[in-house]
Amino acid sequence: MKARKPTLEKISPEFGSSMRVIRHETFIGEKKPFWHFHPEIELVYVNKGKGKRHIGNHLSYFNNSQLLLIGSNLPHNGFTDRLTVNGTETIVQFREEFLGQYFFNVPEMEGINNLFERAKSGILFGVKTKQKFGKRIEKLSGKEGFKKILLLLEILHGLAKSKDYVILNADGYTFETEPQDSAKIDIIFNHINENFKEHISLDEIADKVSLTVPAFCRYFKKVTGKTFTKLVNEYRVVHATKLLSESQMSITDISFECGFNNFSHFNKLFKEFTGKSASKYRSELKLMVQ
Repeated sequence: MKARKPTLEKISPEFGSSMRVIRHETFIGEKKPFWHFHPEIELVYVNKGKGKRHIGNHLSYFNNSQLLLIGSNLPHNGFTDRLTVNGTETIVQFREEFLGQYFFNVPEMEGINNLFERAKSGILFGVKTKQKFGKRIEKLSGKEGFKKILLLLEILHGLAKSKDYVILNADGYTFETEPQDSAKIDIIFNHINENFKEHISLDEIADKVSLTVPAFCRYFKKVTGKTFTKLVNEYRVVHATKLLSESQMSITDISFECGFNNFSHFNKLFKEFTGKSASKYRSELKLMVQ
């Protein structure tokens, strides 16, 4: 199989979460599958769908369902070509250290730690394991906070104990990321981090990585799954939540401090990302500390 250089995909967890859970109930085809890698571990459950598995050096096809665990930085392609009427695809992405650098190194987590090690070669689970854990994986999209973490740990614990699996790259797969692989996206995110309080034009950010604006927009959406504007606004809202909890500034002043030049636009986006208004967010924080 001819080796192609994979593209780094930048994963951004949901607001207020340390992981990302995506559930597709129809395949729209907006984001075409591409050969990519990311530091995050990826758990994939497809229920009533069909497609191709291309993970490392492994290439095969599936029809109806599959349950996969893909380790950190293991190149792979998108999986679902088509979902049936009642089909779903659930993808869970998280860093190995998402609960702390040493959480999975304690004796009680040895099984999950070994699971992550096996996942570096890609794991395909069998029918019994799919039937046992598929529905639980689908439920992750409806959980929040501690309950989501707890359910994920229960799923990982069960997968770690399962003997019903095959290793997809049993002969090993060597892939070493090089600094230049991620240099472009690092430049973009560093610039956002340092300048999100100000207006960042597409011309300005595209010039930083020597791309035209249309090429930059295509590249950014491909590697993050989001538009540039949406990601910058996420940075601003996250900073706003920090100021709401740590400062006595008025909500209006906070909105301008975070780079919003329109207060009503700030309120709209804050509610869109957090599910509540800024004033309600602050009042609930006060109740929690009383």
